Formats: sequence, structure tokens, C-alpha cells
Amino acid sequence: MTKLLSEHAETLPIHRRILWFAWLGWIFDFYDLYLLSVLITTTSLGAELGFDSSAQAWLLGTSLGASAVGGLLCGWLADRYGRKPILMMTILIYSAGTCASGLAGDATTLVIARAFTGLGIGGEWAVAHALVGETVPPHLRGRYGGYLQSGAPVGLALATLVGNFAAPEIGWRWTFILSALPALLVLAMRRGLPESDLWLTRKHQAPRFADLIVLVRPQLRRVALISLAMTVCAMAGYWIKTIRLPAYFQDFRGFSITDSATLQWVGHVGSFIGYVSFGYFADRWGRRPTFCAFALVKALALVVVTLGWSMCSDNWFVLCAVLFVMGLGEGNWSAIGPLLSELFPTTVRAGALGLIYNLSRGTQLFAPVMIVAVAESYSLAHGIAIGAAFTALSAFLVWGLPETRGKVLAT
Repeated sequence: MTKLLSEHAETLPIHRRILWFAWLGWIFDFYDLYLLSVLITTTSLGAELGFDSSAQAWLLGTSLGASAVGGLLCGWLADRYGRKPILMMTILIYSAGTCASGLAGDATTLVIARAFTGLGIGGEWAVAHALVGETVPPHLRGRYGGYLQSGAPVGLALATLVGNFAAPEIGWRWTFILSALPALLVLAMRRGLPESDLWLTRKHQAPRFADLIVLVRPQLRRVALISLAMTVCAMAGYWIKTIRLPAYFQDFRGFSITDSATLQWVGHVGSFIGYVSFGYFADRWGRRPTFCAFALVKALALVVVTLGWSMCSDNWFVLCAVLFVMGLGEGNWSAIGPLLSELFPTTVRAGALGLIYNLSRGTQLFAPVMIVAVAESYSLAHGIAIGAAFTALSAFLVWGLPETRGKVLAT
């Protein structure tokens, strides 16, 4: 009987090829999600299409909201029709939406284009993690999940570079249009990306959409609810920090744009190292203790840079070190994909990942509201510090899930 890809003792070239394609897809997923935020501040997009600040908020929220729908729909499609074709489809969808964004003639058509982009963005993460999780050897699943997740800071950095340096020269329309080039990745994936052989053993049990109801039945309900709560809290900690720290450094602490950008880049470097290194610790010591440790490190660093500002404000090196450590702690995100993959059965794995991740991302529409409410009563530092509380809560919630290190995914 032929071995499954996940049954090999060591990684093969095919494992690395699967990771490579999934990683590239995740880079451009995050790139497309963040690019609009940069272009609004660096180009004439808002003025040309008549977006005031309120309309911009709705525009930015459109992709997040649509991503929740895309994650649920594409996850179920991947469980029914296979990981490979749906992963290719998600990349084509978000690339087409990005191209359409550059061709938008008015505010309405841009909102529609961003909603279409969000559908693809929401689906890519769940399908990619399901494919990688099902094919890599169990004792390496944590580090491969970390490698895959490391595409997020790369996507952020790429969007920052393109949005700040290329877009002012070529304009927001051409920036969007040229950013659709990742669609060409699908041509290589068609020939070089294999299907999950674990899924192939179960494709005769392809689920109906209604079969996702299993997630609220007794055997999976507790795991699904705790997974959702943990991911919501981890996501809140991430986005509260990500969307408000630039304004915090520039407007609240009086840093120049250059100094603020430098601190952000230090954080991105720390995040990349944290994402990659997390998997090694998780495969050795377990998902729960590693996630908890990384999350608490991030929460503590965020408290220091906000409520404990006096501890680092007088020394640039110390401040950079705190941002770097905060980025390292953000490596806790590398647990989400492997852990969720190991918690749910093959028949609904991609659907469960898509539902949990993108419902969590959709709830982040409320993050700016919480920050503003606290900032009005106290200060922006207190508002951002909420992110530390959410991150610490996620560290507590992970202990409600079973330890899955080295788990063999059953056929």
C-alpha cells in the first residue's frame, strides 16, 4: 500500500513544493488585504472617488466582512471538491478583485471590487493550511504551519513598500492592476501542486454544506466554541495593535513618520522570526504551552510600550527591543493553522478552519470602536492596551483545547 505524504519520516521535495505554493498564496493574500489601507493615505484614491473618512471606514471593512463569507464558502468547497482546485480559485478571485479595483469608475464599483477581493482572501488561508497540515509529517506540522504563517509579515512589508514608494509614482489604479499578477501563480500550481492524498482517501464522503452542522453537535461543539473564542481574542490583539500603533507613535507620542516606520519594521522582522521559530518549539514542547508563552510575551511587550511607556521612552535601543520582542510573541499565530487542522476531521477540516478564522476576522470591525471608546475616557495608550488583555485571554483559552502535538490525521 502506498504511503500517504504525511506518513513519511522526513520531508520530501513535494512537501517543500506544497509549502512554497501555499506560502506565496498567503503572502499575496495579506498583501491585497493591507494594500488598500496604504493607498488611501499615499495616493489620491479617496479624493478621486469621493470617499470621506466615514466612507473609507466602510470601504476598509468591506474586504474583512466579505472574507468571512469567502472563508466559509471556500472552506466547504475545498472539503467537497479538493484542496488544490479551490486554492487556485481563491488566488484567481482575489487577483481579479484587485485588478477590478484599479478599473473602478466610482465609489460603488470599488466597494463591489473590494468585496469580491475579500471573498478570495477569506478562502485562501483555510484551504492552504488544510493542504499543508494534511500532507506534512505530523512531527513537523507545527514548524511547517509557522513557515506558512510567516508570509503575513512579508505581505505587510511588500504592501508598505509598494504603497509608499511605487504607488505615488504610477498611481493607485496601476498599482491595483499590477498587483493582480499573482494570478499567474495559478499556472504553475496547475502543474506543480499535488492534491492532498489524505483528502483523496475521503473524497467519496464529500460533505454537503449542511454537514458543517457537525461543528455544533456535542462531539465537536466544545472544541469549536473554544477554538473560535481563542482565535477571536488572538485576532483582536493582533488588529488592535496593527491598526493603531502607527498613529500612536506619530500622533500620541510625537515620533516622525520615519521613526514610526522604523519601529514598525523592527516589529515586522520580529514577527517573521517569531512565526518561523514558533513551530520548532511547538513540535518539541506542544501546541498549548508554546502558544501560551508566546502570547504572554506579546501581551507584556504591548503593556510596556503603552501603559509602561516610561520604561522604554528614554532609550531608542530599548524601545526597538520591546517592539522586536512584541513581534516575536506574535509568532503565537503560527499555532492557529496546525492546531485547528489537528482538531477537526478531514471531511470538514477546511470548512471548520475557514469558518473559525474568518468569523474571527469579521468581528474585528468592532476593534476600532473599542479603541476609540477607551481613548475618549482615558487615552490612546489605554485603548491599545486592550489588545494586551485580549492576547492574554487567548493564552488562557488555549488550555481548554486538547494537546495535539504529533497527532496523526486519520483517513
